[in-house]
Amino acid sequence: MTDSGTRWRKWLLAALLAGAVLAVYAPALDCGFVNFDDPDYVTQNWHVQHGLNWQSVRWAFTAVASANWHPLTWLSHILDCQFYGPRPWGHHLTSLLFHLANTVLLFLLLNRMTGALWRSALVAALFALHPLRVESVVWVAERKDVLSTFFWMLTVGAWLRYAENLKSQMLVAPERSGGGSNFKFFYALALLFYALGLMAKPMLVTLPFVLLLLDYWPLGRLEFGPRFSRRLVIEKIPFFILAACQSTVTYLVQNHFGVVATLARYPAGARLENIPVAYTRYLTRNFWPSDLAAFYPSVAWRPGEIIGAILALGLITLLVLWRRRPQPYLAVGWFWFLGMLAPTIGLVQVGAQSLADRYTYLPCVGLWIMAVWGLHNLAAKSPIFRAGVAAAGCLALTLYAALAWHQTSVYKDSQSLWEATLRNYPNCLPAHNNLAKWFFDTGRLDQAIAQCRQTLAILPTDPTAPNLLALICLRQGKVDEAIAESLKSIRLQPRSDGNRQTLGRAYLQKGRFALAAASFKEALALNPSAAEAWCNLGYALLQLGQLPEAAAAYAKALDSAPDYALAHNDLGNILLRQGREQEAMEHFQRAVQLAPDFAEAHFNLAGILARRGRLDEAIAHCQRALELQPALEAARQRLAALTAAREGNHGR
Repeated sequence: MTDSGTRWRKWLLAALLAGAVLAVYAPALDCGFVNFDDPDYVTQNWHVQHGLNWQSVRWAFTAVASANWHPLTWLSHILDCQFYGPRPWGHHLTSLLFHLANTVLLFLLLNRMTGALWRSALVAALFALHPLRVESVVWVAERKDVLSTFFWMLTVGAWLRYAENLKSQMLVAPERSGGGSNFKFFYALALLFYALGLMAKPMLVTLPFVLLLLDYWPLGRLEFGPRFSRRLVIEKIPFFILAACQSTVTYLVQNHFGVVATLARYPAGARLENIPVAYTRYLTRNFWPSDLAAFYPSVAWRPGEIIGAILALGLITLLVLWRRRPQPYLAVGWFWFLGMLAPTIGLVQVGAQSLADRYTYLPCVGLWIMAVWGLHNLAAKSPIFRAGVAAAGCLALTLYAALAWHQTSVYKDSQSLWEATLRNYPNCLPAHNNLAKWFFDTGRLDQAIAQCRQTLAILPTDPTAPNLLALICLRQGKVDEAIAESLKSIRLQPRSDGNRQTLGRAYLQKGRFALAAASFKEALALNPSAAEAWCNLGYALLQLGQLPEAAAAYAKALDSAPDYALAHNDLGNILLRQGREQEAMEHFQRAVQLAPDFAEAHFNLAGILARRGRLDEAIAHCQRALELQPALEAARQRLAALTAAREGNHGR
């Protein structure tokens, strides 16, 4: 076939892959946000919600929010809010387009490296349409997965061009292998793309290891002898340095936020036991995806399961090593799978999950390379085998695509997501807690309480349920019970700022302002950027008569969230009491601008406008305050006085 015919087929297959991705994941555009990390990443993150500006860019590169340092991920969410605002379909569309790009890039890279058109397309299709991809594509907070993989693909593409240019130069003039500029440019480009990928998600630390595997197969860069083999390691050193730096930063940040589990919570023995079982579970789910969930709880494995997993992994490893010369793709695919999963396999336990679908996003490619190239080798032996392999491939793609389409609808909302998880894992504590939070947020308090009780029946020492019960008690006016539940949550989870904020709010309702201030200060020591905690601290200090300290607290709240209307209003009240009327009016005006339905801010602004003789404006704000809050008697009295004053002026 001519080169033009081959190119035509290649781009047709790329278009078909793109169309398949759009068709399978189209239901994602009807999904909303969920209450699992989406609030931290988008829906309750002030820096993200206010779009692209210098302050948000600076925050993206300096913040360690959500126990990670990934500035490019933050920038992608900021840009989404810039273009789409709070509408979830736009955020889902961006993730979908990144997944589409990753699929096409994977196909083009495999085709360029191996020259195998149909096999490369099949691997890309199996990667793209598998139901295990849904979590990475449809969960908005997991944008870091598809974004980092995009830069992973660009890194490998630039690395491939570097290797091709270097090889070409060595074949033409081996004595000048250290000169030239083309291969140096692509080397620098690969390093740049890799750095960007690490700034999207630290899981890319394994990429230098994958580059070594690709040097072995399909690039075949070992053929230049031992001297060049040493170069293969040396040229990866800058990549390994970047990986080591990112690994160190990630560990320090996650350990600071308390998400790295201690040995007391997850002993070394339990971690080592989980590793082989987790690998086999990932392996089996890749080919037989069943009982999928947003969270897989940790369990204690029986000795037989652990031994069986070790034997299975050991046998596969021995097999691929035995066949490494005639079938090098087996060893490359297998160690790709094992190596890329290593950071998430549980040796350093982050969170309480035993495994996660999102962790398979790139590692699964190694397994599909093994399967597709292995089946192709088998099919070459007989026309009957070829027909059977082709039929099996089509059937697998159809089934996986159907399952992925169905799994996408699970992410429609939080209730759908967590109820689906509980159907497969009834004792999953995060599912019960997040479902309880969903019921609380939607005003279904009885159902929220029922979920909390189920959590505590499974694990009486769970710290999340008491904090949510405290919030429910506050909403019901049961302040003493709220205090008791908050204190229980703090004992169980002493490094959480959320339960201390809940306790502080309970003390505010109780009128115990000194205790409230102490609780908010403890919360802020753990999370200094919590704007609501600063605002509540300001209110407690105000009630204690500590006006300068209260003003400083409100200013801190506005440093963290400059568009926090309540903080503007309350700071305006303090400034007014200090005789700083002009500054107070500016804050009231800002509060009204940010929150047009804020009745108290309208009322406060009306008072200053009245003193300045701007009666028509003052009356308009009083009327607006009463429209919003008819029971605001002070506004009614002020409106009557202002109206009388205006009529008196007209009479004169």
